[in-house]
Amino acid sequence: MTKNQEKSRVQRLLIALLAFATTGFLYHDVAAADRFITLASTTSTVASGLYDAILPIFSQSSGITVHVIAVGTGQALRLSRNGDADALLVHHPPSERKFIADGFGIDRRAVMYNQFLIVGPKADPAGAAHSADALQALRRIAAVRAAFVSRADNSGTHMKELGLWRDAKVDPAPGSGLWYMETGSGMGATLRMAAAMNAYCLTDRGTWLSYRDKGDLVAIFDRPDLGLRNQYSVMLVNPERHPHVKAAAARRFMDWLISPPGQAAIAAVTVGGEALFIPNAGTTQQ
Repeated sequence: MTKNQEKSRVQRLLIALLAFATTGFLYHDVAAADRFITLASTTSTVASGLYDAILPIFSQSSGITVHVIAVGTGQALRLSRNGDADALLVHHPPSERKFIADGFGIDRRAVMYNQFLIVGPKADPAGAAHSADALQALRRIAAVRAAFVSRADNSGTHMKELGLWRDAKVDPAPGSGLWYMETGSGMGATLRMAAAMNAYCLTDRGTWLSYRDKGDLVAIFDRPDLGLRNQYSVMLVNPERHPHVKAAAARRFMDWLISPPGQAAIAAVTVGGEALFIPNAGTTQQ
């Protein structure tokens, strides 16, 4: 073999090795990048600090990172219908049942719950604290046209609030901009506006306990009541409708959420000694 032939062989070998190494590195990068899922979830779960506490535990044990898109339940469902998430964790059972029935989601599982409560000014000008139930509390607020701040963002909390108004046989729409204020924002921003206006507001317990800028707001109507239960469930976006969904990784996260370690991690998230959410995997779905 001549020197030129040897030089050419070495060059070809180096090029082959470089191509192999580059391909290997690219494959490694793609594989690493694929070790995440996108979860469409609610602003309340994020604002409460739940994910900050539990997701690192899951990621450490699984090697899977969870990227959370924090929006209202309505928007989370829309994103998932479009295939822009792998799984979703939301809290409006009627909308969830329709999502499943329409073929956009599968494998719905109960994960945890907390309570909705009505917060408001310490002076309680509507006398809502003395109500027999939440419906009477809302009637009293509307009767005196006391300031009430609504998320008005098609979130699970907003839909729950609208359902309570309907059950109370009160239409707050004529009071829009007068005593009934609509933020179109998440729970944290809505609570800030309620605190600034010294107004009433429906909120979930997790966000309320984690929220620090309460001003003169206090829990006005806060009673254990199945009618105010705030159930959260997780679902897989249907991979038959959206083949790009990372079904295996998303199922692993869902399995972990309802497993004893996942449920224990949820139960351990507290503020002032009070749990933000009560794990209830395995319970009958609403």
